[in-house]
Amino acid sequence: MEEVIHARGHEHVSAEHASTFEVTTDDYLTPAGDCILAIEADRAPTDFDPEFVEACRDSDATITFEIEAGGHRDSVTGRGDPDLEFANERSAVGRTSEYVDDRTILLEASGAASAFDRDLVDALADGAAARVTLRVESDLVDQ
Repeated sequence: MEEVIHARGHEHVSAEHASTFEVTTDDYLTPAGDCILAIEADRAPTDFDPEFVEACRDSDATITFEIEAGGHRDSVTGRGDPDLEFANERSAVGRTSEYVDDRTILLEASGAASAFDRDLVDALADGAAARVTLRVESDLVDQ
């Protein structure tokens, strides 16, 4: 089961954050946003299919975040959690920790923004179009 988000990079994409990564619907990015991989996302967590959200609320679910831009692709995996809300209308955040808020889409990620392929990050910093695919594998919902 998957959700797809289309977004774009920005000159201030640095992907230096050590514990989170983010895709936002905002149309701007400041240098302080060192976890943000892409902006102008066409969807936010609140837009995801309820069945997808329910599958992500399984603490045994595996959630994969894959991003493609400029001919480069990278991904991280994390886990679901019963407390995931998918209620935010602006941002989707992956975390290496177990912290949950309305922006959180996965926990205990195998990497944060700083772990993404540097050629991919460079393409995003050049403003490349990005495609994010979120996949969930869960026993709660038939695949």
